[in-house]
Amino acid sequence: MATFLYLLSRAAFRRRRLVAMIWLALLACAAVGASMASSNVTSSFSLPGTEAQKAVGLVESRFPGSSPEGAVAQIVLKTPASEKVSDAVRKATVKDLVGELRSTSDEVATVSDPYAGNTVSPDGSTTFVSVTYKNPPGSLSEATLQSLDDVASDARESGLTAEVGGTALQAAPEPGIGEVIGVVIAAVVLVVTLGSLVAAGLPLLTAIFGVGVGISTIAALASTFDLGSTTSTLAMMIGLAVGIDYALFIVSRYRAELAEGHDREEAVGRAVGTAGSAVVFAGLTVVIALVGLAVANVPMLTKMGFAAAGTVVIAVLIALTAIPALLGFAGRRVSPRTPGRAAQKPNGGVRWARFVLRRPVTVLTVGLLGLGVIAIPAASLQVGLPDDGSQPVSTTQRKAYDLLSESFGPGSNGPLIVVVDGDREAAAATRATLQDMDGVASVSAATVNKAGDTATITVVPQERPSSIATEKLVHSIRDTTDGHVLVTGTTAMNVDFSQRMNDALVPYLTLVVGLAFLLLMLVFRSVLVPLKAALGFLLSVAAALGAVVAVFQWGWLGSLFGVEQTGPIMSMMPIFMVGVVFGLAMDYEVFLVSRMRESYVAGDRPGTAVVTGFQHGARVVTAAAVIMIAVFSGFIGSSEPMIKMIGFGLAIAVFIDAFVVRMAVVPAVLALLGHKAWWLPRWLDRLLPDVDVEGEKLRARLRPASEEIPPKDPDEKRQLSRV
Repeated sequence: MATFLYLLSRAAFRRRRLVAMIWLALLACAAVGASMASSNVTSSFSLPGTEAQKAVGLVESRFPGSSPEGAVAQIVLKTPASEKVSDAVRKATVKDLVGELRSTSDEVATVSDPYAGNTVSPDGSTTFVSVTYKNPPGSLSEATLQSLDDVASDARESGLTAEVGGTALQAAPEPGIGEVIGVVIAAVVLVVTLGSLVAAGLPLLTAIFGVGVGISTIAALASTFDLGSTTSTLAMMIGLAVGIDYALFIVSRYRAELAEGHDREEAVGRAVGTAGSAVVFAGLTVVIALVGLAVANVPMLTKMGFAAAGTVVIAVLIALTAIPALLGFAGRRVSPRTPGRAAQKPNGGVRWARFVLRRPVTVLTVGLLGLGVIAIPAASLQVGLPDDGSQPVSTTQRKAYDLLSESFGPGSNGPLIVVVDGDREAAAATRATLQDMDGVASVSAATVNKAGDTATITVVPQERPSSIATEKLVHSIRDTTDGHVLVTGTTAMNVDFSQRMNDALVPYLTLVVGLAFLLLMLVFRSVLVPLKAALGFLLSVAAALGAVVAVFQWGWLGSLFGVEQTGPIMSMMPIFMVGVVFGLAMDYEVFLVSRMRESYVAGDRPGTAVVTGFQHGARVVTAAAVIMIAVFSGFIGSSEPMIKMIGFGLAIAVFIDAFVVRMAVVPAVLALLGHKAWWLPRWLDRLLPDVDVEGEKLRARLRPASEEIPPKDPDEKRQLSRV
């Protein structure tokens, strides 16, 4: 591995113009494909094998022309004080609005008549008009959304209070100032770390370039593969963070090789041959984690994982090829100002490593206790999906949600659709059963299809859609009725989604940790180091989930992060954090511990190897972690609750994993294990292929025979004989 990357990077350095042209051509092709792709992307959400999805399929087949998966908008209308929506003037206004909605767009499937459906509040002051569209949420045209806004504006001009809610208003999150601030902070950290504007600009430039290629490719394929707007946001979030980090590790190692006196081409080869090997395996762990999301069997999540994994692959390829080419263009402007001086003076990483080696038990105890305390809230984790009640109070969606809750009860924001696969008598019997159930606010009359063999009944729960009581009601209806009665609707779909996520968590965790464990055994030629890495990751995830629960579910410091409404944690958050955080956590493990392994293989004692790893890696890993935290924190300012929660969760997870687990727990454990940390059974050593991540074969190839350094003691010699 190291030798191949050494030769590849030197070739890229020598033929830098060709390499640059190839990458520019790839970006141009992706940009052209994105510009030619359809802007009206239909993004559907489905849960194969669930009851809610079966009910959707039944409605589509038995009610021709219906749109059970279509976006829904609710225009909530409230009259001024002392007036009623049943007044002649107000009734005429509402009727005109209904007619206007039916004629505004070809995407409209149905528009309800609030008077025919008797959707008027008990006090007569409020009603709502439901609009069902042919296309799913997030895929409506700008013209359709604008017409919806125009209708609401007309209602306001007539003297009514009008607010719009529902899934129709779901749109791609707009880039905000937070993301820009995150990139600016990353740039500042790079300048401080590398001490050169040119050196700092390379990781930032290549990361943005890689994200551009990835996002453009996703946009070009969005229509073909049904990729939603959140897919691009996730790919940008992950791609930008790892792209900067991978380039930073290569550039830092390149500068270190220059400081050793190597010429620029040789320094590029040695940097990519060693740090580049770590980049490849770190990238593989992220890819495994993201692709493994397919275990959940949720098409939307699978596509998000594959798209983000593709962006990570691009980041790795850029680090291995474009960075050497750009270093060739940069010339001496990337060189360290004082070659060799840094190696003579102990830096902060060395001082910290020596402190941990002197007090490993104390550091380990404090670290584990701290993580345990932070993880305590995770024990009360409640999962669900956010609704309009979690939107900022200034938005029309939140105002519509609050108006419906005040006038019709909180359950009106998430009615359940009960589908009866039977005749009118079965529908009537089912309706009678539903009316007697606890937690039900109201039950509509059954709507029977033309064939008379299927009916739909709308059930309004007493509690809000994301509440535990509503989730119990869904399960209660399913348990009480027979197999010919199915429950669907947005709320039921969310319940099934949460259940699917819970069921997939353990298999996914087993798959990802298992594959990564094998991968890390290849990298470190050890059993205990990968085991320690996996256990440390679990501590990071547990503590990060505890912090997410404390902020978004309990409301602690919620106002600081713009959380205006607490509630259940997004159901995909645990499995998503397991995947993404595991990949990112292994980045730091590989980059930090690979330098320790490199030192140990070269003949240093275990304690010396730990110090060497921190001497060369602590500053860079710290900078990489700060950059990732800055990038992820930038998304906390998003108005989309899901993006806000993901940004916070990933930022706090990186902070915990980098600065507590990798910087404190890992060296403490290695100090206590000593030589045992690098133990590998002889039979397993012979079975595993030697990928030479630490570059020992490369150094042996490049080192003159007179410079061969023997192991320092017999124990180390025995260890090295098995490498």
